[in-house]
Amino acid sequence: DPSMVVAGGAAEVPEAEDGERVDPTQPGWLCRLLEWQRATPDPDTFWPTWELLTRWVDDLLAGHGIDPSRTVLGGFSQGTVMSYALSLGPDRPRPAGIMALSGFMPTIDGFPLDTDRAAGLPVAIGHGTQDPVISVDFARSARERLEAAGAELTYRESPMGHQIDPRFLAELPAWLAGALPDA
Repeated sequence: DPSMVVAGGAAEVPEAEDGERVDPTQPGWLCRLLEWQRATPDPDTFWPTWELLTRWVDDLLAGHGIDPSRTVLGGFSQGTVMSYALSLGPDRPRPAGIMALSGFMPTIDGFPLDTDRAAGLPVAIGHGTQDPVISVDFARSARERLEAAGAELTYRESPMGHQIDPRFLAELPAWLAGALPDA
């Protein structure tokens, strides 16, 4: 469909000096979260990531002539964190929806999330109840905050770890169609 652009990406795992792959579970802002179990990404890596990602998304949308209000932002794990940041962060346009899979809403000094902007916003949250990486409590907290703001929430918990439930994944095309009517 020429009216729809689907873009995705993931950071490549860097190579260590000895040519071996660096363990992606080693220190980075997500791993620092694991140590304290707070939704506080490391600011030294969050800010550069935020700047690169906002520029990339803005350029992608502008390059295809897509209005941000006709865009659904979503991701898994760290992708969820950045989707919340892009959708509810300072001076960001409101998207058509947020798809949040096994992640959390970031808490960063000097980076307020404006959950009031989520009133009426379609948000799909899916999280494993046995997730050892990012506790399901983060999804529950996001659900509470977004419900209080008046978001149109679709929320699923599944008896699994840090992964995406294929049953919830099967529900998302209909959710996406509702978030983007006339697409």
